[in-house]
Amino acid sequence: MPRARQTDRSPPALILASGSAARGAMLRAAGVPFEAMPAPVDEAAVKAGMLGEGAGPRDVADALAELKARRVARRVPGLVVGADQVLSCEGRLFDKPRDRAEARDQLEALRGRTHELHAAAVAYEDARPVWRHVGRARLTMRPFSDAFLDGYLAAEGEALCGSVGGYRIEAGGAQLFARVEGDLFTIMGLPLLELLDFLRSRGVVPE
Repeated sequence: MPRARQTDRSPPALILASGSAARGAMLRAAGVPFEAMPAPVDEAAVKAGMLGEGAGPRDVADALAELKARRVARRVPGLVVGADQVLSCEGRLFDKPRDRAEARDQLEALRGRTHELHAAAVAYEDARPVWRHVGRARLTMRPFSDAFLDGYLAAEGEALCGSVGGYRIEAGGAQLFARVEGDLFTIMGLPLLELLDFLRSRGVVPE
């Protein structure tokens, strides 16, 4: 007897080519089924090479996101999303601080200034690029006091090292800012709303 045809399919698997805890948390909170598979990418070398060629921060973020997606898509079939974020301020690019001292240096450099965040996501399907988006946000830090900075660093601790620029705007970092232009998801490192729209078109999340 022929087997009955199955009409209810499970959602296609999504691979996130990033080990970022913040990006994973955003996808889980939005109800997106995925598996994290960080891509082996020398981000510092890529940034240095692109900046030497005159590339801007938006292009750097987009290229890193694509490189991560491509590296993982070569190893696994299906839908792979790579993501990256670049912070730029007055021509300087910032990375995640390695320790609390470096976080202090970054926050002192950003204090009283406006910087930009570019959050890129690139999707590969069966080893081919099929979608990309780069979100942009502008943030102005207020001229906070050294005493406030000391208290902030003590309260946040090592958590600062998981965020480019040394702040978590979804937590106590909100108090660092005087003005923010852009959506919270982009600031946290992923253009989530645009990505969700793409994932609906692929059946990963429901319409």
